[in-house]
Amino acid sequence: MITGELKNKIDGIWDIFWSSGMTNPLTVIEQITYLMFIKILDDNELRKEANAAAFDMEVVDPTFDNEHQTCRWHIFRHYEAEAMFKNMNEKVFPFIKNELHAGKDTAFAKYMKDALFLVPTPRVLLRVVDALDSLDLNNKDIMGDVYEYLLSQIAQSGTNGQFRTPRHIINMMVELMQPTLNDTICDPAMGSAGFICSAAQYISEHYATELMRADNKKHYTTKMFTGFDTDQTMLRIGAMNMMLHGVEAPNITWMDSLSEDNTHREEYSLIMANPPFTGSLDRETVSKDLLNLASTSKTELLFIALFLKALKVGGRCASIVPDGVLFGSSKAHKAIRQEIVEFNRLEAVISMPSGVFKPYAGVSTAILIFTKTGHGGTDKVWFYDMKADGFSLDDKRSPIEANDIPDIIKRFHNLAGEDGRERTDQSFFVPKQEIVDNEYDLSINKYKKTEYVAVEYPPTSEILDEIERLNAEIEKETRELRRMLEVNDK
Repeated sequence: MITGELKNKIDGIWDIFWSSGMTNPLTVIEQITYLMFIKILDDNELRKEANAAAFDMEVVDPTFDNEHQTCRWHIFRHYEAEAMFKNMNEKVFPFIKNELHAGKDTAFAKYMKDALFLVPTPRVLLRVVDALDSLDLNNKDIMGDVYEYLLSQIAQSGTNGQFRTPRHIINMMVELMQPTLNDTICDPAMGSAGFICSAAQYISEHYATELMRADNKKHYTTKMFTGFDTDQTMLRIGAMNMMLHGVEAPNITWMDSLSEDNTHREEYSLIMANPPFTGSLDRETVSKDLLNLASTSKTELLFIALFLKALKVGGRCASIVPDGVLFGSSKAHKAIRQEIVEFNRLEAVISMPSGVFKPYAGVSTAILIFTKTGHGGTDKVWFYDMKADGFSLDDKRSPIEANDIPDIIKRFHNLAGEDGRERTDQSFFVPKQEIVDNEYDLSINKYKKTEYVAVEYPPTSEILDEIERLNAEIEKETRELRRMLEVNDK
């Protein structure tokens, strides 16, 4: 989440586009994203060149050959406005669109085919390039925050139930799941690929040595990450985002994940997602095997059914769900909860405060963590009542000191130490049978106990005596004040 100076700079870039007459939010985001991508490509190349020079070596597999040196940010950013605009249209944009992955069957090559450079004038381009040049986009966390903030500016944000997941919540879920090089990871509602990008970063940081092996690197860059979405713009942004994380050929595909077109079943070992809560859709378009698990048109339930179908046996899932999934009384709500509890292993329910998605939505949500077993395994379920996520829960979402996220991660990875905690604590276990007896209700308020502290008040006679004493004191002070005023008047 970006704040302060960085936020002001991004707002300034946004204003440059809007004042030029470019008022379609998605178009603005795409153009900013292309330019950020171009800048980061050159920043990465400069680092590779510096490292190679330190060891008196040539750069291996350079991004920019001699013919494309004018496509490098640190070179063309010094051009005059007209020359920069011409270079961008004739050299730079054709390079990233058609030549960067020429001949490669990658998501980047596929979805960049339809990309258009739409910055309207040389003057606008110069101003935006100057503004972007002052941003340090080399830190991937900052890059993710910029994406999140740009996407939050979409005028339609929040319609159709599509809420962009805050970056720190994504990172928390990845820390909870701890992906490994053995995983095949999917987000069936990927948006800008936040979950799989964060997973890629986690793996690159924790398995740097192992990634030096050719087979591991190939798995990481080609087969490890999968994402589906129905928005071409998000697919382009997601492909660029993944490439900047070193994943050149992820399986990013246009697909309605709930439809019959999605035949991916029992393929993934890890799913992390924040599926859209659109309310309902046309049941005729939904895959029949999903309806067999949850006979409903509510997408929040159908996506959980999809996760269970798409996971391998032993595969794990962490998904954000609206609170209604936890306690909804419809037949479909109860059926999907029963499926997870009785026939798989539900491990955790982390309740999040409603302000997590502000200022774009006040929806209350939770994180469900479960493992697909196909034969049960739920013994007891860990509940955690998150009260703070490091930001204020109002529309401003200002940074604050209170933050339960480190505690959630620490406790989840040491569940053996959670035994014996009271229902009045922030986290505790609930046995499976109690959940079954409550019709599979998974809302934390069903099980959390409130500790009432008795407050003793003095007798009524003492209270009345105190009131009389205070009144007498007020009268005394009033007389003294009146006497002082009379003396001053004389």
